[in-house]
Amino acid sequence: MPISNDKMPKKYDLEERTAKFGENIIRFAKKIPMNSVTQRLIPQIVAAGTAIGSNYCEADDAESGKDFKHKIGVAKKEAREEKYWLRIITTAVPELENEAKILWQEAKELHLIFNAISKKVSAKSLEIRY
Repeated sequence: MPISNDKMPKKYDLEERTAKFGENIIRFAKKIPMNSVTQRLIPQIVAAGTAIGSNYCEADDAESGKDFKHKIGVAKKEAREEKYWLRIITTAVPELENEAKILWQEAKELHLIFNAISKKVSAKSLEIRY
């Protein structure tokens, strides 16, 4: 876990939140029984769930406004995709539905956050042009 030099924890640390989400997705994926259906779903859940945080980190270190906007957009898409895969996994493994719903809610919140950031960046781009 990263060590912070700040005495007070950040009230809202999106990098940490997305990392924890990715970790929770990995833990969840390990609970999914392997069979002919889930062997294709598990990699999708892990890929989308962990890509949210990695793309946010890339956005945070973006080299330009255009790069930032693109990476935030990818993080937003991955969050939306994760909601889809979590929905599908509940059909394949109904006994994991309750845990999937909790993860789905977090994916939804992350999607909404990245959507808001994306809209704000787009609005600022328009302001600069005109």
